[in-house]
Amino acid sequence: MADHIERTMRLLWQTGESPKRGPKPGLTVSEVVRAAIDIADAEGLDALSMRRVAERLGIGTMSLYTYVPGKAELLDLMLDAVTGERRGRPGSTAGWRERVLTWARADWELYHRHEWVLRLPARHPLGPNALAAYEAALRALLDIGLTDGEVAALTAAVDGYVRGVARTSVEAVQRERDTGIGERQRWAQHQPALARYAEASDYPAVARVHADAEPPEVFETGLRCLLDGIAARIAGRARR
Repeated sequence: MADHIERTMRLLWQTGESPKRGPKPGLTVSEVVRAAIDIADAEGLDALSMRRVAERLGIGTMSLYTYVPGKAELLDLMLDAVTGERRGRPGSTAGWRERVLTWARADWELYHRHEWVLRLPARHPLGPNALAAYEAALRALLDIGLTDGEVAALTAAVDGYVRGVARTSVEAVQRERDTGIGERQRWAQHQPALARYAEASDYPAVARVHADAEPPEVFETGLRCLLDGIAARIAGRARR
């Protein structure tokens, strides 16, 4: 484990370096990572292998190992690289709400732009881009009346919310792409069958919430409610 961490850290923080062994290199580690990201974006994480990356780059698989020692390290590099694409920086005078909204929305867009990211287990912020993103997320809630422990917990809560809702959203996008049927259409198609097996009066909340009225945008609504809870905690601290 220690050896893996050391290899990964060396690559994450020196991704522009050429390998020190093997034939004279014609590629950089960054080019290898970009090729891997392109494969994962186009075909999904299951299609990603060291052999596929080597083929895309026009080199032998064994030659690829002179740039990146294995798939585990490659995934770490890919994740850090796409994290560096996060868009949006709040202005210097932005309040804490705007700062949190900025990074939460940036992550939401990232998960939809690179759907494979949500297939990866949550990782510690080891690379420069991931560490910078985590720093920005923590700083959004610092010095506004919360303890440092609360800042860490609430940052994790917002991150968990964004990841959870994004995973549901991305899965819905993938289903619609595969079947051509959207979530509202899919729900409507099930209604005749449901009516034969279940009485609407037995599930009044389901019938009410899924009425014909267009529901509010799930991600933004939930996120703002979560921030309202943080605001209430800050206000409560101020009163005490």
